[in-house]
Amino acid sequence: MKKLKKYNGVVVPLVSPVTKDGKADVCAVEKLVNNIAKYGVSPLLLGTTGEGNSVPVAEAAKMVAAAKKAAAGRVTVYVGLGGTCISEQFEAAKLYIEAGADVIAATLPSYYALTPEQMYEYYKNLADFLTIPLMLYNITITTHMSIPLDVVERLSHHPNIVGMKDSENNVPRLEECLKMFADREDFCYFCGCAANSAVALKNGADGIVPSVGNFVPKMYQDLYEAGIRGDEAEAERLQQETIEIGKINTVGLTLGESLAGLKVICKEAGLCDTYMWPPLTELAPEVAERIRKDYLALGI
Repeated sequence: MKKLKKYNGVVVPLVSPVTKDGKADVCAVEKLVNNIAKYGVSPLLLGTTGEGNSVPVAEAAKMVAAAKKAAAGRVTVYVGLGGTCISEQFEAAKLYIEAGADVIAATLPSYYALTPEQMYEYYKNLADFLTIPLMLYNITITTHMSIPLDVVERLSHHPNIVGMKDSENNVPRLEECLKMFADREDFCYFCGCAANSAVALKNGADGIVPSVGNFVPKMYQDLYEAGIRGDEAEAERLQQETIEIGKINTVGLTLGESLAGLKVICKEAGLCDTYMWPPLTELAPEVAERIRKDYLALGI
């Protein structure tokens, strides 16, 4: 059995429920958090799945407060931080901390291509500023940049940087990173590419971050538990099952459309409505109906 670090387990990047008139649906946030926390699964609010860069900060803070209330000390509340204006990011982080965030997970500011030294300075300055722990959040599909592992290693020694959520679909990088931090109890690694969950756990990852966990959290908790106890066959079986489930709202769709599809499924599960934060929009009715039917056919 793997020795667990302070930050570990399944962390679901929650969808961000919004009402028809563009306000945070805090009741739905509480439903979503309760749906995963009962299995010991933690929420990540305002990540890519949560349309984080599209949610107004004041509405985002309401969601953080609702999540903290629903979590009720059962699980860790992670909150994503993005954007391109650093001073606005710092102000947003203050509001999220006041609302109850336990850990901030920050992506790189992505309008300009940054040098490795600029990446380092960004995270160092943010970590110095925050009064709660910081996790690096590497996601090339949206930032179009990859945080070099030598930069990660430098940052890992900052007393307020506790780990990295790495959503880059790059298994050699994953393996190299996990070797690098295998003996570091003070720095954790969360695999943000759900399709690589089993291989990540096999190589010593501390946690996994699957968006499909919005509606099948127990399946991912079972996958995680199989992985940390070394049951590779069971972890791989669940991996393949979750990959197939994940195709329902992703195949043939853009990233933004897949998030709208995820909300279609969440509505069928009684968790939230299908409204999106602009500039994203709801799916065409025929696409939404296809996703709804495919989800119902699962019988879960």
